[in-house]
Amino acid sequence: MDQRRPTVRSGPWELSVVEDFLDRSAIPLRLASNGAAFPLVQSVWFVYDDGSLWCCTQSASVLAKRLQADPRCAFEVSGDQPPYRGVRGTGTARIRSDSAHEVLPRLIDRYLGDRPDDLARWLISRLDSEVAIQIEGLSVTSWDYSARM
Repeated sequence: MDQRRPTVRSGPWELSVVEDFLDRSAIPLRLASNGAAFPLVQSVWFVYDDGSLWCCTQSASVLAKRLQADPRCAFEVSGDQPPYRGVRGTGTARIRSDSAHEVLPRLIDRYLGDRPDDLARWLISRLDSEVAIQIEGLSVTSWDYSARM
């Protein structure tokens, strides 16, 4: 088995279903990072690629600083509308200053599409101070309440 692929800890979904859900879901990922006194949860856009979750943030952001200090993190991808289902798990984050130029346009396309948008232009204008976050070593749990609803 490819070591890059996630480990499924529990839940009704096999790895192929987990990966398909992460690949198709264009909802923000809730990412938890550790701090000196307490964890912080932030919603970020993501893309799943080759066993890793990829996000972007500004290099000087609280999230980037926390993940540099402690790369352990937790995440959840789930919708707010029934049927409730999703994937949550843990991984190790790497700040990748060399990858933001590839990742940010993919995120913009995934979440905003190809329509011209002020937000897309603003995000691209800040690309030089952006970093990519690669979350790897994923260990995941799935849940799916579709049958109950």
